[in-house]
Amino acid sequence: MRASGLNWQGLMEQLQQALPHCEVTDQSLAYFKYPRRTVSLNLPVRMDDGSVRMFRAYRSVHSNSRGPAMGGVRLKAGLNAHECEVLAAIMTLKAAVADLPLGGAKGGVDVDPATLSEHELQGLARRYSSELVKFIGHHEDILAPDVGTDEQVMAWILDAYAENTGETLSGVVVGKPIPLGGSYGSKDARGRSAALITGRVLEEAGRTLNHARVAVYGFGAVGRRAAQSLAEQGALVVAVSDQGGATYASSGLDVAAVTAHRQRHGSVQGYATDITPDELTELDVDVLMLAYDYGAINAGNAHAVRADYVVEATNRAVLPEAERFLKEQGVTVLPDLVASIGGVVVNYLEWVQDASNFFWTEEEIESAIDQRVNPALDAVLAFMRTRGTDMRTAAYAIALNRLHDATVMRGVYP
Repeated sequence: MRASGLNWQGLMEQLQQALPHCEVTDQSLAYFKYPRRTVSLNLPVRMDDGSVRMFRAYRSVHSNSRGPAMGGVRLKAGLNAHECEVLAAIMTLKAAVADLPLGGAKGGVDVDPATLSEHELQGLARRYSSELVKFIGHHEDILAPDVGTDEQVMAWILDAYAENTGETLSGVVVGKPIPLGGSYGSKDARGRSAALITGRVLEEAGRTLNHARVAVYGFGAVGRRAAQSLAEQGALVVAVSDQGGATYASSGLDVAAVTAHRQRHGSVQGYATDITPDELTELDVDVLMLAYDYGAINAGNAHAVRADYVVEATNRAVLPEAERFLKEQGVTVLPDLVASIGGVVVNYLEWVQDASNFFWTEEEIESAIDQRVNPALDAVLAFMRTRGTDMRTAAYAIALNRLHDATVMRGVYP
C-alpha cells in the first residue's frame, strides 16, 4: 500500500478551478500560496546499541490568519519538507471549511517507526518536541497525531515540552491520552464523519447506504471506525485492507470479527478470501473508502476504479490527475476537506477543553462533532447547487472566501 507523489502544483491547479467562485484578491491569495514558515531539523537520538543516529525532521506552519495553526506529526520513511507544506495547506483549508478558528500545520520525521524500539521511539519524540519548543505552543502551533504516531507519542511530546518550558500546557498537544487532557472520540472522529457524510451524500443523490457495497482501503483507526459506522447504517462492507494485505467476502464482512482477527494475527489477511490491496480498489462497489494515506488513487490506477463514490477519509487520497479522470467517468469524489473534517473538529474540541479545563462526556463530544460536521456539509452542498460545481471546488471556494475575509480584516503589515 504505497502512496505516490504529492505536489504543490496539483493543489494550486485545483484551487484555480475554485477562483471564479471566490472573492479573493491577489493579496489574500498570496498569503495562501506560501507557507508562513517551514523549519528543518536534524535530531540526534541515542539508539539501543549505544550509537547516535541522526534523523531529518520538519515542521511547517501554513497559516495563522484565522487562529493558531494545528496539524499532525507523522513518522514516515521518505518524509520531506514539501510534503509537510502541502499537507499543512490542506489543513488550513479543512479548518476553514469546518469554520474553526484555526490555521494549518504539518510536520514529522523521516523514519519508519516500525524500525525503532519503544525506547528509541520515545527518544525521537522527545527530541522532536525539544527542538521545536520555541516554535510550538497552545496559541501558536498545536501538534496532533498522524501517520505513525498515536496518543502515547503525543504524551511523550507533551512531557518533553513541559520539561523544556517548566509549564504543563495541555493544549500544545491534542490526541493525548484521556488522563492527560485528551478527549473522547479522538480516535473515531475522522472515520465517523466520513461515514456520516457518505450517507448524507448518497441520500442527496436519491440513494441509500442500506445494502450499499463498500470497500475500505486502510483498516487502521480511521478505516475501522468508518467501516463500523457504515455497517451500522446497513451497508455491506465487502472488503478491507491493511499493510499486510486485504480480505474479501461478497456477502459482507463482520467488521467486529475482522477487527478481532487483525488483533490476533497482525493483519486482516486470512479472515475471508485473500486479495491484494490493489485488487480491493478495483472492486465493483458502490463506495470505495480511502483511509490509508495520500495518493492511494493516482494516475496509475484510476482507470481500474469501478466504485460510484470514492471517499477521501484521509488527506489527498485521490491525486488531481486521477480525480480528473474519475470525474470524466462519472465517479463522485467526496474530498478530504469535507469527508475527513471530523478529525480536525475533535482536535479543536480537545484544545478548547484543555483551555477551559472543563471536559465533556463521550455523548457530548459526539454531538458537538455532528454539530460542526453537518453544517459544513450543508454549506458545501448549498454552494454546489447554487454554482453548479463539484464538491471539492465548492469546499475550496468556501475555504478561500473565509481565508480572504480574515486576511483582509487583519491587513498586511506595512
